[in-house]
Amino acid sequence: MKRRNLIFGMAATGMVATYPALLLAQPSTDALLAPGPLPEKSFGPEDAPVTIIEYASLTCPHCRTFHVNVWPELKKKYVDTGQVRFIMREFPFDPRSSAGFMLARCMGDDKWYPTIDLLYRTQDNWARVADGTEALKSVMGMTGMSTADFEKCLKDQELLDQVSAVAEAGKSFGVDSTPTFFINGQMQKGALSIERFSEIIDPLVTAAKQQGGSDE
Repeated sequence: MKRRNLIFGMAATGMVATYPALLLAQPSTDALLAPGPLPEKSFGPEDAPVTIIEYASLTCPHCRTFHVNVWPELKKKYVDTGQVRFIMREFPFDPRSSAGFMLARCMGDDKWYPTIDLLYRTQDNWARVADGTEALKSVMGMTGMSTADFEKCLKDQELLDQVSAVAEAGKSFGVDSTPTFFINGQMQKGALSIERFSEIIDPLVTAAKQQGGSDE
């Protein structure tokens, strides 16, 4: 097996998969927000009354559904208005998802999110086809990434280890499927609708405002 194809060494069929469920107590907010092996990719103010952490896999159809259909409205309604800080974290279930996350990180901070967006929207073109390496290389060509940079990125063992470590931390918090969200520390699984997010977020925002008023 060539070194550049190491990341694709295991079969990646795109099937739904879950890690064995972990019987753990609810993680503390401090533990959830502790610095990890990679810089956080977040949206919204750090002092927002509500913090949402998403663990996702780029090959997960449910994650794509959230990203394409729910995230834009969630961002507009809550993140852009300063009510929510939203953190996206890597939780790859297969080598192709790991590769996608690595490539997005290799694109740099200013191109990270557009790359994540592109990978979700082209998921059917690379996540479940026979030759994942060439398919993913073709998609990344849309970003301007050269073949040399593509191969260099996927040879970065340290970066692969860091992506894997983010996922391992998620597993320690009880994450065993994607997408999984922690909303002010409380776990919610699945591609929640914007209505369901509102049911959870609105009372938290109201409570924070009331608490702020009582402290004056």
